[in-house]
Amino acid sequence: MQTGSAIIAKRADGGTAETTKIGALADAAGYEVVGAVTQSRPEDSTYQLGRGKAEELAERVADVGANAVIFDNPLSPQQTSELGRLCPDETEILDRYRLVLEIFSQQAGTRRAKLQVKLAQLRYERPRVQAEIRLEKEAANERRARGGLGEKENRRITDIKDRIESKPDSLSDVGDQRRKKRRESGFDLVALAGYTNARKSTLLRRLADEMELDPERHDDLHESAAVEDRLFKTLETTIRRAEIRERKTLVTDTVGFIQDLPHWLVESFEATLTETYEADLVCLVADASDPLPELREKLQTSRDLLDGEADRVLTVLNKADRVADGELDERVAEIADLAPAPVVVSTTEGTGIDALRERIADELPDLETDRLELPNTSETMTFLSWLYDHARVESVRYPDDSEQVVVEFAADHGVAERATAKADAISP
Repeated sequence: MQTGSAIIAKRADGGTAETTKIGALADAAGYEVVGAVTQSRPEDSTYQLGRGKAEELAERVADVGANAVIFDNPLSPQQTSELGRLCPDETEILDRYRLVLEIFSQQAGTRRAKLQVKLAQLRYERPRVQAEIRLEKEAANERRARGGLGEKENRRITDIKDRIESKPDSLSDVGDQRRKKRRESGFDLVALAGYTNARKSTLLRRLADEMELDPERHDDLHESAAVEDRLFKTLETTIRRAEIRERKTLVTDTVGFIQDLPHWLVESFEATLTETYEADLVCLVADASDPLPELREKLQTSRDLLDGEADRVLTVLNKADRVADGELDERVAEIADLAPAPVVVSTTEGTGIDALRERIADELPDLETDRLELPNTSETMTFLSWLYDHARVESVRYPDDSEQVVVEFAADHGVAERATAKADAISP
């Protein structure tokens, strides 16, 4: 997946402009990073960088023959246009968000994911086209010469965006039906949320019954995948079965979060978060080894995305093996306002996983218990087989000198109601 070569650039208001993260994102998108240009100064409205530094950037692009310039800073339509004029023809000018969209486009596998990517791209491009329209209106002669292309493009984008926005709703019906079917089958739904570098996928492997943990092979442990601000490493979710204190559970590894996420981008992918919002419990996974201010910021960002949507949130501090015991206790105390009573684990060493399983079981909604008396018939045997698949059967008794079967079970409300209805329908 080689996209071309790129010069990365970043401006900081003060201090050092650090480019490790944008460089890793560029690499994830398939670019070969061949240089970096940085500057510490207030933002220039025309070039983002100062004029002199922008010209230096253009010279670097020409010298190394780079195909693209990738900014860690968000670029306005005017800045993108002016930088393009300075750089050699055909040089692609991208900012961080456009780069993320490019990664999304490469990773989208399902039709729903592709539509969400297209919608986000249109929301990104629309203000740029509208800016072009303003420039056309400021130069009436140029507008006439170009035939009003900007207005036509704006109408085209609006039309496509409106059509796409209506499609994910119909596709979400399929997801709703699947979730309903899982619940009717007696499964509790647990979602893993958080940032990609927190190793949610590795935690999924520790919890899931049918998956083997192989750190040598798993992508989440590969250094090229440990990109802290990689939003939505995959646009689809991964679901695995786990038995947690005799409760049938489906654990979902959901999309990853990012700091400083613009509202239009969150909105474009909101449907992707449905698996998280509709879970019985969300395990918010964080990297315990992050610097404390960064850890707090990530927890706050994640809480903001989940606020009012997820009913139950349990914070899981992963990578405990990277933090000294005393320091770990201090961090737990420092984040108590954002994450009360977190569970501390190390997916690398496998420590804390049993404690996490117990907490998950404690936090899941209580099951309803019931007792049914049924006739000892073939219909009842068929019903018992169904009940074993959908609930936790506590006991089955056949009283002496009785043609009855007494079954006691625990299940969620929906399954308990269905069980009662099925039992009532059995002929005596």
